[in-house]
Amino acid sequence: MNTSTLTEQKAQDRRLGIILATCCLSLFVVGVDVTIVNIALPSIQRSFGASTAGLQWTIDGYTVVLASLLMLSGSLADRLGRRRVFQAGLALFTLGSLLCSLAPGLGWLVAFRMIQAVGGSMLNPVALAIIANTFTDPAKRARAMGVWGSVFGISLAVGPVLGGVLVGTVGWRAIFWVNVPVGLAAIALTQRFVPESRAPRPRRLDPIAQILIVVLLAGLTAGTIEGPQQGWTSPLIVTCYAAAAVVAVTMVEWRRREPLIDPRFFASAPFSGAALLAVAAFAALAGFLFLDTLYLQTARGYSAIEAGLLILPMAATNAMTARLSGRLVAAGRSRWALVIAGIAITAGSAVLITVGATAPVAELIVIYIVFGIGFGFVNPPISNTAVSGMPPAQAGVAASIASTCRQVGATLGVAVIGSMVAGHATAGFITASHGGWAVVCGCGLAVLLIGLASTSGWARATARRTRELLITEPEEGAVHGRHSAPVR
Repeated sequence: MNTSTLTEQKAQDRRLGIILATCCLSLFVVGVDVTIVNIALPSIQRSFGASTAGLQWTIDGYTVVLASLLMLSGSLADRLGRRRVFQAGLALFTLGSLLCSLAPGLGWLVAFRMIQAVGGSMLNPVALAIIANTFTDPAKRARAMGVWGSVFGISLAVGPVLGGVLVGTVGWRAIFWVNVPVGLAAIALTQRFVPESRAPRPRRLDPIAQILIVVLLAGLTAGTIEGPQQGWTSPLIVTCYAAAAVVAVTMVEWRRREPLIDPRFFASAPFSGAALLAVAAFAALAGFLFLDTLYLQTARGYSAIEAGLLILPMAATNAMTARLSGRLVAAGRSRWALVIAGIAITAGSAVLITVGATAPVAELIVIYIVFGIGFGFVNPPISNTAVSGMPPAQAGVAASIASTCRQVGATLGVAVIGSMVAGHATAGFITASHGGWAVVCGCGLAVLLIGLASTSGWARATARRTRELLITEPEEGAVHGRHSAPVR
């Protein structure tokens, strides 16, 4: 290799490194947002006099919108241009963060969190597509994906400490300020270094299905959060659940040639298992963070900084064990990773059911480490299990559905567990939290059982049959299902 070629290669590697760093910035701010907002919840509650339901909406207002729009944003990026959509997402997330820091009341904060989420839906799935499109060499792409995966673990570890310091020294509004300079820098770097790309054959948009998803998630979430306050048999709550049920039935019957969610995917047990694993695992994580933040700062009286430092072992252990889990998955040992995950999540949360306000700090740290091990092991197998057995052309869609299920799990975790606490608030937080920890424990058991089922020989056989079905493209004008609609 001559000097000129070597120089060009170094310049190309430097450019690829900047592109990867730019994409990882978006993942970092979104990952930090997961834990940093939880740390600020007690402070937000005092500032606005918020109820438990208000705190739930502060988290779930974001995750409902994010879960609803992830797949649409991916489709728009394939069609309109990934760099363009990625920049729009960065701009909206940055603007939403700035508005959150200026929110005059809780309702405004929730609304601005939703703006954040619209931008957030355009970041991680689109950034992942940019990486896959830019890193054409398989070895370099694999290393880039490894870096990408580790950044999320790092962001979860940084969030509690950074959030605790900012809330404890400046105030809760500062947790949103940090996103502004990072977002502006990422926008500039994207414009300068990230190439534009589109899918050769973008999927058709499915606006009806998209609207149905929004109504389904909003109905379930609103009914669950507002149930304790409004009454489970009140007209509002009944309407929310009825709308969600009607939409669920409609989506099962809704047919298109290229639907937003192809129901044939669920004939694969590994894919269905991955969707359920994502819901259960992220419901456990979101419920853990929601309950534990309130436990440390409300029941035990710790400051935000102290709470952040106590949660750090969980986040740090998660970051470390995620890499080990990735190696197990690469070696074809996904079942081992899921078994470890299920046992650890179950064990950690089961002990928390009995923990009181005076439990030794050392005991809490051990519990948090065990829980961190569990969640660290569960995340890598989810994406792998989702795409295993899928044709290459469908792998991206399958991974997007798994990502959506992660956010659905986070939404339901906060909604269900928060409502259980709110429904027993008169008994005191410690007693009221017991049911919530039991739900987290149940999620851990679900991870264990679903992990065993979705990695069995029977499950692999269903994946092979589904792959054969999906590889066989329907003829032009053909329709699927007994109530198929014409292709539009």
